[in-house]
Amino acid sequence: MKNYLKISYSILLMVILFSCKKYLDINTNPNSAPEPPIAGLLANTTHLTPYNVFSVSNLTSYYVQYLASPTQGSTADTYQQSDPTGSWGGIYNVLTDLYDMRRFGQEKNLTAYQGVADILMACNLSMGNNLWGDMPFSQAFIGVSNLAPKYDKDKDIYDTCIALLDKGIALMQKPESKNQLDKPSDFIHAGDANAWIKTAYALKARLLNQVSKTPQYNAKAVLAAVDNAYTTNGDDAQITQFDLRNPWAQAAINNKNLLLDAWLGAYFVNATNANIYGVFDPRLPQITFPTMFNDYRGTPNGAGFQGVRNTDHAQSYLDVGKWYSNTNSPLLVIINSEVRFIEAEAAFRDGNMPRAYTAYIAGITASMQKLNVPQDSITKYLANPIVSVGENNLTLKLIMKEKYVACFLLPVTWVDMRRFDFNYKNFALPVGASLPTYIRRADYPSTETTRNGGNVPAYLRTDHLWWDK
Repeated sequence: MKNYLKISYSILLMVILFSCKKYLDINTNPNSAPEPPIAGLLANTTHLTPYNVFSVSNLTSYYVQYLASPTQGSTADTYQQSDPTGSWGGIYNVLTDLYDMRRFGQEKNLTAYQGVADILMACNLSMGNNLWGDMPFSQAFIGVSNLAPKYDKDKDIYDTCIALLDKGIALMQKPESKNQLDKPSDFIHAGDANAWIKTAYALKARLLNQVSKTPQYNAKAVLAAVDNAYTTNGDDAQITQFDLRNPWAQAAINNKNLLLDAWLGAYFVNATNANIYGVFDPRLPQITFPTMFNDYRGTPNGAGFQGVRNTDHAQSYLDVGKWYSNTNSPLLVIINSEVRFIEAEAAFRDGNMPRAYTAYIAGITASMQKLNVPQDSITKYLANPIVSVGENNLTLKLIMKEKYVACFLLPVTWVDMRRFDFNYKNFALPVGASLPTYIRRADYPSTETTRNGGNVPAYLRTDHLWWDK
């Protein structure tokens, strides 16, 4: 979907009242409150963080071929230069509010607000870090005295995210944090301190698992984080309250109104319709309706529509009323099924095959249950010998195949594909790719190269980030 998030009037008003944009804005608004209400900052950051996940996924979903454009040779499909100003601005807007929420929490000795600020800061910062590598952070929130902050190194940003999560966990574990958060202002966990602790550990497990290509990878440390993270789908970090609708639902409405985009990539469809793996995945009907040919057909990335450019379902796309694109569908941050596949991978690398296989099956089950797949369809899928291979035949490729489907429309999949050097069965470069190999990082936004160009590092879109060497 090329139409980036359009925040409704009430959310814009919240941003005006509650945000202090030190890094992005150089002028003080005389009409804004000198000190934003801390509950308002909580509302703003818990509401907009999932939108940042959406905005980032609106780019990365084309790189991992979840989505494809119906237009031949489109920018995202073919790795052309892009301008992710919306994602950059969204991340830094939330980071700035989190910086203020933590500062006011310290002044008022409100430990829970400090803890949530640290956890969400790690969440947003790591998303940016995995897009761009080096980013402004240590000098990014000191106001108009430095309008051209230096860039912190990509590994330093990663280490900062781990430290923020550890600090956030410690703060949320303090007895005074238990009932401190304003429940209506917390769109993600409704003021539940224990839920925030689980989310922090889930994010930590994700980040610790991310460095699997480096010497510092520690499978036991990953599993220790998993042990304190999610156990059910009810733990998931997500929002279900919108001023208008879930933004993926807007993509489906756009398709219905002939503003064509957010079509399903041929690779994703073929990975789930039995063409690649030989087993039909019952999650696919939860995502889209059958085509006019009573089957499921994706659009090859870079090739554009195939034969008929219309919305009569000659090809598959996000549909109105389906699980991800219903008006009130949850907008996800991190989910239980992802944690189960992190567990499966870490246990596999640790040589604990019984745990790895149990987590692999649990990840599939959790994903299907979340998408409301009928139980008989779940049972049938799990009984298929292509899926139920037994612990002695489990492979990392099979774990990652299932994680790919479970994490549909989440940016973490681009991290996974880079970690595995895009070594997914039948995965190939898009048609007419502008690069000779797979894309490994995003462009810096034009707003940054124009305003802070002296600090923006030189880069190529094929450069490997530090954890991807």
